[in-house]
Amino acid sequence: MSKAIWMIVLLSMLISEVALAAGNPQAGEEKSAACRACHGANGKATAAVYPDLAGQKEGYLLQALLAYKNGGRSGGQAEVMKAFVAGLSDEDMANLAAYYASLKP
Repeated sequence: MSKAIWMIVLLSMLISEVALAAGNPQAGEEKSAACRACHGANGKATAAVYPDLAGQKEGYLLQALLAYKNGGRSGGQAEVMKAFVAGLSDEDMANLAAYYASLKP
């Protein structure tokens, strides 16, 4: 692949990461009450079976939430997470992602 194509691919990935990562951390904190049972009050999991969310990349967290909602993730805790995100809007999920990304790992 030529350098120009690689640059286009890289730039499009960066642009999509920025576009996905536009949440409001304060609004996300307000929405995080249901998340705390498993992911902890500060984004650090209450048990080893649950992932720590604090300090994860915002775009990654948002993509994960969207995948749970649309069935793009399966196995493990996917069905549990699908139930939790079912009532969240895209904005809610972006805000949650921003909140957890803002926390110290």
